Amino acid sequence: MIVIAIIGILASIAIPSYQNYSNRAKFSEVIQATGPFKLAVATCVQEHGNLSACGGPGQNGLPNNLKAQDPAKGYVASVEMGKNGQIIATSQRIRVNKLDQFTYILTPTYQADGQLRWDISGTCVQQGLCKVE
Repeated sequence: MIVIAIIGILASIAIPSYQNYSNRAKFSEVIQATGPFKLAVATCVQEHGNLSACGGPGQNGLPNNLKAQDPAKGYVASVEMGKNGQIIATSQRIRVNKLDQFTYILTPTYQADGQLRWDISGTCVQQGLCKVE
């Protein structure tokens, strides 16, 4: 009987931890989908010298917005270009606390030394699916 109680306690700790790990792994697909967009913004800034030239989708070499081809597959619902190189990625089919859609927002800052810094925000931060670096 004691063995069963110990197994029950261990399971009650391990299952939520595994679920958190699984959700973060699924959300990594959303984070990876922003890679080509980040590269395009960096190229745009390098060519034009400022973020205001990188105003939106399809301009100055920036990609068009991406929507999921088949909403029943994958975890990326969309990746969109905002103003001044901002990238907004939205997840789908990742369920945390009765919610199943989270945002991952990358906001670039062009620094005086010529470096591009990305600030991370969105609902994924509050749910522990992504980290602010």
